[in-house]
Amino acid sequence: MTRFDGKVALITGATGGIGPATARRSGDEGARSTGSFLDSPDVLPGFAAGTRSRAVSAGLDPHLYDLVTGSLDTLRAWPEAFARTARERRDAARSAEAAGHVRSAGEGYRDAALWFHFATVLPHPDRTGHAAAADCMRRALAHLDPTAERVSGGSFTGVLRRPSGPARPPLVLVVPGMDSGKEEFVSVADCLLARGLAVLALDGPGQGELAPGTAPLAGYHRVVSEAIDVVGDRPDLDTSALGLVALSLGGFYGALSLAHEPRLLAGVTVSGPYALTWDELPPFVTATLTLRAGDEAAAREFAGQVDLSGVAPLIRQPLLVVDGEHDVIPGVVNGEPLARQAVRGEHLMVPGGDHLAGNARWAWLPRAADRLADLLCDRASGGHGGAGERR
Repeated sequence: MTRFDGKVALITGATGGIGPATARRSGDEGARSTGSFLDSPDVLPGFAAGTRSRAVSAGLDPHLYDLVTGSLDTLRAWPEAFARTARERRDAARSAEAAGHVRSAGEGYRDAALWFHFATVLPHPDRTGHAAAADCMRRALAHLDPTAERVSGGSFTGVLRRPSGPARPPLVLVVPGMDSGKEEFVSVADCLLARGLAVLALDGPGQGELAPGTAPLAGYHRVVSEAIDVVGDRPDLDTSALGLVALSLGGFYGALSLAHEPRLLAGVTVSGPYALTWDELPPFVTATLTLRAGDEAAAREFAGQVDLSGVAPLIRQPLLVVDGEHDVIPGVVNGEPLARQAVRGEHLMVPGGDHLAGNARWAWLPRAADRLADLLCDRASGGHGGAGERR
């Protein structure tokens, strides 16, 4: 008998700080983790701290983030506090727009989009922020990148952006994760665009603005294939040179897509799971999957399909697998087995990195973007340099 046999443990902050270690130790002692983490007074500081680097690397102002999260008494107040800040930033954007200050309007709408998006990251029944985030980002890009356009298919919606310069740039698809969406990774897209690569940022089933009406799809490679089909005949893209960047749960989707979609020539996954074990996952993850899948049975079935053991050896494209040293979540096997089993896999462990290595982007994002630019631009030009200038 262990000291927690038959008992229930409420583990707070299980996705950051000492939470993961506590959850694992409690499991070793025979306890089960459960309970409503949203109502626990202790979980707010850990969740706010654990989400901070993700939010700041996406583009939120760190000082305003600290001000907003520091004013909260409970996680249940998070969605409205973030949505209220989003509305304030949207009002400022509208005022700048009316005054003819185009740049300020675009930046204000972009900020509003991100605040609306981060209002949705908790498993909370109010999901109106998804549509508001997408609308604000469309308005932002109308000012900041007028060539950006919406591209949609039966299973996805996305934003296509093209770099200035090359007439037919290679294309990189950006795939988000469990509680993220295309709006969150605009800064990743900017890094790729600066290197002469076009970007199609996706929302698939259960993601971003599609989250309220669709459930996560384990067979996400079909979404990626449809997106490639939709843009395949465009004269302003070189779709013979396709890559992929996939983040968080999107890393599983991305690996699956590389295994099944030969038109993809290279990929990068960041903090992607190799496998999930439902009964060991922290409450935040199980509650989020349950909300997005519709019920616990569907979420459990989905999690059971997140397993790359039979898929990784099928990946023959160059694949960079990025993990953060401190990104340890109970019930999640990180990316090292994927890198080891893929034919041309390489594992990059970011020292001190957290989930998405948002606290150390300098240690992986330039390297990942340069790698894709080298591989795809050389292919696009027939191996004689780049598809236009590499910046």
